[in-house]
Amino acid sequence: MPESPTSPDQRRNDALQARPQRQILSVSELNRAARMTIEQRFAQIWVSGELSSFARPSSGHWYFTLKDRDAQVRCAMFANTNRRARMQPANGQQVLLRGRVSLYEGRGEFQIIVEHMEPAGEGALRAAFEALKRQLNAEGLFDSALKRPLPDIPTRVAVVTSPTGAALKDVLSVWRRRFPALEVIVVPTAVQGADAEGEILRALERAQRLDADLILLTRGGGSMEDLWVFNAESIARAVAETDIPVVSAIGHEIDVSISDFVADLRAPTPSAAAELIAPDGEELGGILLTQQRRLRLVISAALRERKLQADKLTLSLINPARYCQQAAQRLDELQLRLLRVATARQHQQQAKLESLNIRLAAKRPDRLLANLNQRLNTCRGRLQQLMQYRLQRGDQQVVAAARMLESLSPLPTLARGYTVLRDIDGRVISQVAQLQSGQQLHGQMQDGEFTATVTATRAGETLTSVSPSAANIRIAQSAATGPATTPTHDEPTADQ
Repeated sequence: MPESPTSPDQRRNDALQARPQRQILSVSELNRAARMTIEQRFAQIWVSGELSSFARPSSGHWYFTLKDRDAQVRCAMFANTNRRARMQPANGQQVLLRGRVSLYEGRGEFQIIVEHMEPAGEGALRAAFEALKRQLNAEGLFDSALKRPLPDIPTRVAVVTSPTGAALKDVLSVWRRRFPALEVIVVPTAVQGADAEGEILRALERAQRLDADLILLTRGGGSMEDLWVFNAESIARAVAETDIPVVSAIGHEIDVSISDFVADLRAPTPSAAAELIAPDGEELGGILLTQQRRLRLVISAALRERKLQADKLTLSLINPARYCQQAAQRLDELQLRLLRVATARQHQQQAKLESLNIRLAAKRPDRLLANLNQRLNTCRGRLQQLMQYRLQRGDQQVVAAARMLESLSPLPTLARGYTVLRDIDGRVISQVAQLQSGQQLHGQMQDGEFTATVTATRAGETLTSVSPSAANIRIAQSAATGPATTPTHDEPTADQ
């Protein structure tokens, strides 16, 4: 089946849909993208050309145009970078720039951000400088082990420099102030120009014959072309072959030459080299005075010590006569000590002998027997006294006991007409309340015993109010068959 034809509107819509979508950028986005692309494409570059349209606003930044015969490009060198530049740029100068390519987004201007600027002729010189530096370093001329130390206090210094240059004036001014006693020999030479290399070599050779303590090779500041003679290989090797130490002070602090690397000491400026070579006279004088005072103190102390030792030795020297006198005195002293010791030993032995005699006398048998007899007699007398005392005491105790028994015996009470009554169990009856009618009682009198029966009792009557017939006690049986018996310990007496 054939396809139906499409309408013109449908074909136009299909064409619009097949066309790619457009990406619309703002101007800022376009410039930013261009800047990023340029910075990624170009890294660090070197460019040479002529300066023009140089401007230095109050911010300190440098803005200028670098051009050649056919083209130009805008450049910017910011303040934190241009303060390290070693030249003062001006319109018309041929310069060599190092920097990075960028785009100033605000105006869409292609530009170079400069990081380093130097005159155009220095590029070849610097390449030659770096090549010679690498060569001499590989040969070991820069080795720190080859560096010779400077003398602490030099007496003669040979200065290889221009006699009319400012460097010599600065060096002499420092030495006159710091160390006037230093002897200075100036070896004149040219320090710039076509003849400078040969003159410097001859000056170094003459300086070695002056019997100096060291050589100072110096000159003032200048451009790289002005200082280039001190980068000569012949001068570097001559400095390395000198027999005495060499101090190199070429240009200002930022200037560096091959001679600085080969010399035994590199100073940033001629004045700094003068201060490094010569000590401070005032400071040295103070040190000398301090050492002098210390030396005097040490010498004084040593002299005092030696004098004391001499006096001690003098005192230790004794006259022979005095020595004999001292020996005789010592002998007499020893004799007296010996006599005292002998006398003391004699008295000690005599006392010991007497003590032994006393102990021996105490151990004699006759004296022992006499002592024993005396002790026996004494014990016998004491025994007799003790026996007599015990017998007397026993008699007294017997008499006292008899008297006590007599006082406690119920017989005297019974003899006065009293009777002891007991119940059938043998218990003593002492109160009427213990009696009952018909109760049998046992009675004990002085001359016998009896048994009675209680017929009646009456309490509350005293002994004086009761007549003998009121007891109503009938004696049932008389037991007076013998003498009265001694009551037992629990029988009460009339006194009870």
